[in-house]
Amino acid sequence: MSTTSYNVPDLAAGQCHETSLLIKRSRFLTHIARAETMEEARAFVETMRQRHADATHNCWAFVAGPPGSTARIGASDDGEPHGTAGRPMLTVLLHSEVGELCCVVTRWFGGIKLGTGGLVRAYQDCVAQCLETLPVCPRVAYAQLMCEIAYADNDRVRRLLPQHGARVVEDSYTSSITMTIELPEPNREAFCAALTDLTNGTAEILHL
Repeated sequence: MSTTSYNVPDLAAGQCHETSLLIKRSRFLTHIARAETMEEARAFVETMRQRHADATHNCWAFVAGPPGSTARIGASDDGEPHGTAGRPMLTVLLHSEVGELCCVVTRWFGGIKLGTGGLVRAYQDCVAQCLETLPVCPRVAYAQLMCEIAYADNDRVRRLLPQHGARVVEDSYTSSITMTIELPEPNREAFCAALTDLTNGTAEILHL
C-alpha cells in the first residue's frame, strides 16, 4: 500500500501563514495552517476564534486530506449570510492543488455592507491571496511491505531500518518473525535490496 504524494503547507505544528485585506473598510485577516486530521483543523479554528474573539466573524474551511478530496472537509459561515463565506472558501481550497489545509478568515465589519456577491468574492479573494504566498513542500509518499525473517537476523534487520527511513508498524513471532514495515516510497527498492543482501536471500518480502 502506498499513499499519494502531494504538496502540503511547509509549516510546523503551531505555525500558520497570515495575510490581510481591507475591503470597503472591513478588515479581513486570513490564517492558513497545516491540518492532517479533522481534529487538528478544528483545534486550529478554535485557537483562531479565541485569539480574535473581538472580531465580527471567524469563518473557516478545511481540507484535511489530499488536494481535491472531499473525504475530510468542513466549512462555516460563522454568522455571515448562508453560503457566502465557508463554502466559497472551501471551493478555493479544493482547487488549490495543496492538501492538508485549514483556513480561517477573520472579519472586522467596517460599516459598509458588501452584499451576497461581494461577500463571496471577498472571502474567496482572502483565501486565494494567502495561498499565493503560502510556503509548501512535498508530502512524501509512504509504502508498506511485509517481510518474514529468521530470528538470527532480527537485530541486524532492525538496525537496517532507520538507514532507509523505515519503521516497524506491526510484528509477530512464530517460527519466524513477520514484520509490517512502513518506509518512504522512494526508498523501497534500495531497502529491499539491502534486506535481501543482509539475510543472504532468506528474507521473504511481500509488497502490500
